[in-house]
Amino acid sequence: MNPMSMDRDEPSSLSSFSTNHPLEQFVLLAKGAKGQACAELIKQVLEAPGVHVFGELLEMPNIKELEIGPYATHFKTLNLFAYGTYKEYLENKSDYLDLTPAQCKKLQHLTIATLATQEKCIPYSVLLKELDIKNVRDLEDLIIEAIYADIIHGKLDQECKRVEVDVALGRDARLEDAAAIADVLADWCNACETVLNSVDRHIQRANHHKQRAIRHQQGIEQEIMYIKKTLKTQAENEESASAGGSETHSVPKKNSTKGKIPRNAAKFWQKNT
Repeated sequence: MNPMSMDRDEPSSLSSFSTNHPLEQFVLLAKGAKGQACAELIKQVLEAPGVHVFGELLEMPNIKELEIGPYATHFKTLNLFAYGTYKEYLENKSDYLDLTPAQCKKLQHLTIATLATQEKCIPYSVLLKELDIKNVRDLEDLIIEAIYADIIHGKLDQECKRVEVDVALGRDARLEDAAAIADVLADWCNACETVLNSVDRHIQRANHHKQRAIRHQQGIEQEIMYIKKTLKTQAENEESASAGGSETHSVPKKNSTKGKIPRNAAKFWQKNT
């Protein structure tokens, strides 16, 4: 069975990542909210469709105040959606709010995005375990929803039982992850430098072969011109020699006996006298 392609129009989808900011309204509301109002705001943002990054909201002073106190669970749940996975939620349910079905699905989508940053071909077996899903049909439905929600771009390979990811949504990054991100970027830069050096070497080699081919072609052309000139000169010489020989054979021979008296005739005249 061929892979089920679920690609979307990439330019428009990627632009939706950067140009649409549904979180902005919640950030504005958080500026004037305190205590319970902030806690309710967190519930709303976790439920809101299209909101998949939460770092800016976590940086709001009024939200940070919830880290300690009666609403600490709300703050931890917001952190979970910013940085965590569905498996972490299942392992420590008591530390977080009870999630609604919509919130559970959103956290599962975000977990897929996290897995997509670790490997581009994610086996169904890994997804079934990480997302706590019992059958493949439900898993594929969830993946298709994630694709249409612009969480990932890719296709389902039902024959190999895996999802092949082309692009994944970037999640929030912790400050302590900065060093690891810098290392990844440094490795990427080094890889790019290696590729550029290899390209330069191939260009130099190609130019060298090109110049050698040009010189070889010029040598052939000169040899052809020399042969043509030699053949032309040889043909002219043969033509001249042929013309000179025909003139020699066409000149008539002079009669050497014209005007001379035969010897016998003279003797015959002397006897008669």
